[in-house]
Amino acid sequence: MSRISVRGFAVASATAVTTVGAVVGVASGSTPAVDDNNFEAAAADTTLLADIPAGQQAQVQTASLTQQADAQASAADAAAKKSVEESARIQAAKDAKSKKAAAEQRAEQERKEKEERANRSEIRSASSFAAQGSYTAAEVQAIARQMIPAGQFQCFSNIVNHESTWNYRATNPSSGAYGLVQALPASKMATAGADWQTNPATQIKWGLNYMNGKYGSPCGAWSFWQQHKWY
Repeated sequence: MSRISVRGFAVASATAVTTVGAVVGVASGSTPAVDDNNFEAAAADTTLLADIPAGQQAQVQTASLTQQADAQASAADAAAKKSVEESARIQAAKDAKSKKAAAEQRAEQERKEKEERANRSEIRSASSFAAQGSYTAAEVQAIARQMIPAGQFQCFSNIVNHESTWNYRATNPSSGAYGLVQALPASKMATAGADWQTNPATQIKWGLNYMNGKYGSPCGAWSFWQQHKWY
């Protein structure tokens, strides 16, 4: 809506009065003194003051909406940035956890391999034991403890308990399996020594080599035995 200033209204009124006076003077026969310059200036001044743009209020409203939109956009950008940072933090935590688990797994595997290597290096030769005419179960177990690494002895013992109950002369009448570890055929133990039939140390040597070669260790053999009841 257009507004007209007080000044503009006053000038327009004065102009109107002057015009009326001129008309009256003509009617009465007198000649009015009219200043052309003042008349044009008054008319121009009236025109400039009266023409205030009607769209000014719309421009103010548009500027306000633009500011609001800019504020909302800034807030959205900040929220998006925060979301990205949080996602990156969570992913970094997951990656660190995965790396830690992988490192722990590698360390455990290396520890086991080192232990197995150390255990194998502790094996005492069967030939270091003097031959006897006979052996009790306790004597056979004592020999085994000196030939088998400490970390593998219990697994070896578990198998022997099931196969022969530590009887180095045990024989399976059906299959012909023989000795502490029930080798089949029994003659395979000859690769460990010619006295395989009477020397438990020779049988232990062969059994240990067999378990290491086929299952990696006596504990590997025992794990298989538990699942299949044979090895």
